[in-house]
Amino acid sequence: MKSRRIHLTGASGSGVTTLGRALAGRLALPHHDSDDYFWLPTVPSYQTTRPAVDRLRLMREMFLPRYDWVLSGTASGWGDELIAYFDLVVFVVTPRELRLERLRAREAAHFGADAVAAGGWRHAETEAFLEWASHYEAGDRDGRSLAKQESWLAGLPCPITRVDGSRPLADLVEQLCSEVQRLPG
Repeated sequence: MKSRRIHLTGASGSGVTTLGRALAGRLALPHHDSDDYFWLPTVPSYQTTRPAVDRLRLMREMFLPRYDWVLSGTASGWGDELIAYFDLVVFVVTPRELRLERLRAREAAHFGADAVAAGGWRHAETEAFLEWASHYEAGDRDGRSLAKQESWLAGLPCPITRVDGSRPLADLVEQLCSEVQRLPG
């Protein structure tokens, strides 16, 4: 039986989760996001990381052994165990300014426009997050970077597809559906 285990990754704000959900919906596959495993549920969100061993255990329990799924987000740096499962990795590359615009809008939608605006309770955290995310291409901050992701991609044994995250979502889904059809098996 041919499996369809698809991992989408890229910089914060590149459209990985949006594309992952849309692709999973189109292919009628379950969608998972690495953030749901990486972060402990807190109020507000994204405050405390879950230990890597617990992330991987949850993933093994929730979906890894199944034949079909879409995983969006990143697992580089902590999820090397996952590599053996991937049938296809999609690397979403989106221009920096568009990523930052999307991240600002996402923060406002998640926490409220007043919360992330100057003087709001979430303003400092939002600005710090955007500052961190703005350094992805340069790679001069801790955490995820383009160079680290390129290095991780270079070591993968499965097919890798690169897509431009600034293209219309429907076009990207069509492109990836074609890629999935060509998977060996």
